[in-house]
Amino acid sequence: MSPVETNESPGARYRLWPIRRRVLVGLCAIGAVLMPIVGAFAYVGGFLSPDRLTQSRLVDGFQTVNGVHPGFRRNHAKGVCIAGRFESNGNGVALSKASVFETGTTPVIGRFAVAVGKPFIPDNETQVRSLALLFRLKNGEEWRTGLNDIPVFPARTPQDFYELLMAGAPDPATGKPDPARLQAFFAAHPESAAALALIRARPFATGFADASYNSLDAFRMVNAAGTSTPVRWSMAASDPFVPQTPIEGGSAGTNYLFDALIARIAQGPVQWRLMVTVGEAGDVTADATLPWPETRRRVDVGTLIIDHVEAEGPGNCRDVNFDPLVLPDGIEPSDDPLLSARSATYSTSFTRRAGEPKTPSEVQIPENVPAATPAKGS
Repeated sequence: MSPVETNESPGARYRLWPIRRRVLVGLCAIGAVLMPIVGAFAYVGGFLSPDRLTQSRLVDGFQTVNGVHPGFRRNHAKGVCIAGRFESNGNGVALSKASVFETGTTPVIGRFAVAVGKPFIPDNETQVRSLALLFRLKNGEEWRTGLNDIPVFPARTPQDFYELLMAGAPDPATGKPDPARLQAFFAAHPESAAALALIRARPFATGFADASYNSLDAFRMVNAAGTSTPVRWSMAASDPFVPQTPIEGGSAGTNYLFDALIARIAQGPVQWRLMVTVGEAGDVTADATLPWPETRRRVDVGTLIIDHVEAEGPGNCRDVNFDPLVLPDGIEPSDDPLLSARSATYSTSFTRRAGEPKTPSEVQIPENVPAATPAKGS
């Protein structure tokens, strides 16, 4: 976290209005679904205009919603470290000159997390799952990327996202989002209503291993000839997809998503195919609420293999800032306004937690499970 891609021309926007209307009518019931989706994104990005929205104000917003938990990320707070490798098949060199796409193997470290800002909250079936990765290229460069198991992002700009975050904040009197505030937001942002409809229509996987993850934001790849191509990428799971079903009474366990991942890695490596979706003329790159057409070419550029897992601690993924603008030569940002804000917000969150005392993660690893390779120099 393959994308669900449909072409939304101006005419298609009108055809989606019945979906948007149904979303608005059902706002009273979406709090349980919306907050995990909103929580999926300190992964919100964009140009942070000082007179409108700053990265500090945005991080403060997450703290308002989730509380302050010293030493933890302000979002995606509950996670586990992983390590493995990426085996490139060479197909990516036609799109990008980045050495990671040359035939061969690249070491990878990363982190699985759930999209909540509370590090000790029990796992549940409505939580968005995320996958953050750091590729260590042979020439000393790094590629850092964050993916989520939903098809689109629920807001077009950083300001829109902040307004959605605040609209979905729990009312102190009820502990739940105020339907009136949500209704007002979606009435003013029909593109977010349409995006939420797409997100809610797609079932979650039963866990991390059988979920597929999407970049959501667009980027550009530049090949050796200087050709620049708009792209999005996905990690498509090799494990068969099993849709999540409702869990009653917390019977699955407090950390059931992570426990299942740990058990799965103990059985053997888990794999995903790195699929690059190639944009064409007219495809929107500055709006992550819109999917691209299903007919777009998708290039299989290699396999991600994860075979180690480790509880967060000193020197591993806990101390890595998975800044999406840490890119190797051959991958560049698009005009998506979320990207620069993601980078700035991540930096602010990282700076705050770096100076705070650390508490052990809720997720711990049994002794018989392979440990992750420590993250050095990050």
